[in-house]
Amino acid sequence: MKTLVNRQLDFMGKRRLAFIMSAILLVIAIGALATQQLNLGLDFTGGTLVEVEYAEAPSLNTIRERLEEAGFRDVSVQNFGASTEVLIRLQQAYDANVGEQVVDLLRDGGTDVNLVRAEFVGAQVGDQLRDQSGMGMLVALGLVMLYVAFRFQYKFAIGALLALMHDVVIVIGIFSLFQLDFDLTVLAAILAVIGYSLNDTIVVYDRIRENIRKSRIEDMPTIFNEAINATLSRTLATSGTTLLVLLALLFLGGDLIRNFSIALIIGVGVGTFSSIYVASALLIPLKLQRQDLIPAQKENDDEEEELP
Repeated sequence: MKTLVNRQLDFMGKRRLAFIMSAILLVIAIGALATQQLNLGLDFTGGTLVEVEYAEAPSLNTIRERLEEAGFRDVSVQNFGASTEVLIRLQQAYDANVGEQVVDLLRDGGTDVNLVRAEFVGAQVGDQLRDQSGMGMLVALGLVMLYVAFRFQYKFAIGALLALMHDVVIVIGIFSLFQLDFDLTVLAAILAVIGYSLNDTIVVYDRIRENIRKSRIEDMPTIFNEAINATLSRTLATSGTTLLVLLALLFLGGDLIRNFSIALIIGVGVGTFSSIYVASALLIPLKLQRQDLIPAQKENDDEEEELP
């Protein structure tokens, strides 16, 4: 038993260092959002979509360079379905002839390419998407807090909510810091991160609650360490296998889901960290006690039953 205990990692003993690391990441993320803001994609800003089809799979970099040399701004080029189908996003006002202009430019040199469609995404639609997506994220966080408060206790809900906000701010801040395109696929990834991080947090919370009810000691850091170590193998296995899939999507999935994969990779890493050092460790300054989970009357009844 002593050997097993000695092998346990002292997560709570390093919580102050973890809090400092989280604070630094949050300051960088918030600073980037305040100074640079997000590099919103066409879904939110409006612009022109041009879909073309080649006879043979083209080089996306060559297409992008040719369009930028012709004066098109904020060009995004990605495969759309088959390798011969290309979707071009141009962040500029729609012109009825823009599709033919793009195709004529790409046909330079005898390349066999045909126009499939050219559409315009209005700025008003982009504004609605931005507002509705932000509201959806806030609603999701609010429902999460209510769920955790109902299932556990309000101190657990506060810890889970702060952990989820921590994850979301860091992911969005990194996209702002490096000016990566923020579009609807990235927003979907952030919502997936919320679900993933919450699931990881719930697993740890379940074990913490179980250990508190079974244990007779009042040393919460020790109880938390035992709970986290008990679920650590499950957490690492889940995170590891998820990251393997996301890395495959990142390197093999193409431009269409590259930023989606990046957001999820960052989110899984940060979410795994926060389930231990934010959601769990915050229960200590929130002064979680056994009495929060075990009614005092029940304990008194047990004591009365033990009397002869």
